[in-house]
Amino acid sequence: MSEQIQRMKSDAGFIAALDQSGGSTPKALKLYGVDESAYSNDDEMFDAVHAMRTRIMTNPSFNGMRILGAILFQNTLDRHVAGMPTSEYLWREKRILPILKIDYGMADETDGVQVMKPIPDLDERLPAAKAKNVFGTKMRSVIASPNEAGVARVVEQQFAFADEVRGHGLVPIIEPEVDIHAEDKATCEAILREKLRDGLDGLGGDAPVMFKLTLPDEANYYREFCTHPKVLRVVALSGGYSREESNRKLAANNGMIASFSRALTEGLHVDLDDTAFTDMLDGSIASIVAASAT
Repeated sequence: MSEQIQRMKSDAGFIAALDQSGGSTPKALKLYGVDESAYSNDDEMFDAVHAMRTRIMTNPSFNGMRILGAILFQNTLDRHVAGMPTSEYLWREKRILPILKIDYGMADETDGVQVMKPIPDLDERLPAAKAKNVFGTKMRSVIASPNEAGVARVVEQQFAFADEVRGHGLVPIIEPEVDIHAEDKATCEAILREKLRDGLDGLGGDAPVMFKLTLPDEANYYREFCTHPKVLRVVALSGGYSREESNRKLAANNGMIASFSRALTEGLHVDLDDTAFTDMLDGSIASIVAASAT
């Protein structure tokens, strides 16, 4: 793990978020040019999205020189790429750190937030993931309005799960996403920053955590976490911003690197030939790398 931690801590690049799960997969496929009429059940849908992800992961422009890690849905982790388990392919062939999305989605909104649904099988999934060279985990909650009690509940749950993940020798990515359309987004960010400070103050042991945060309204608003001794890395989610807007905002936040999903795959289409697909992906990656280097 020390080699992986050192890579995440020090190397240039960004994290590719390839972790769309059941609810978000149809939209991701539609943007890629695969309509719902192309599959008739969940198995066929996941076959289609794995084919899309495989095309991205095996592309020569998707490499460890520019990609630090890739976040995977459990279904993707359980599959193969180029005849190898997905995580083994990423780490052994590309030197890209595999990261597992562990949450099962979110509960209904209360107090302006959505906390995660229970994750009852972590004690089984985490050792299995570690055995496959998985580096860490990611778990997402959403903040939609500046309710202090709600934000506190989000952060407390995130840190509680993070402790479980750390106990298994993996690095958790804490993702309390502030909706880019949130009511009074700046106040949401102010409450969140304070609660994240509290969470770090209560974090025991030496094992690090990471933060995945919405690009803030004020540049460098989360800068303190980039140099915090308990935080390995701070990464940014695109949250629905276009790639151009995401890159512009990210470049203004020194020390943060990207962990983009839609902004990464924007423009990729199933009908592109290999040359055009590579050109589009290479250009996207290059622009995100540049924005992450500030």
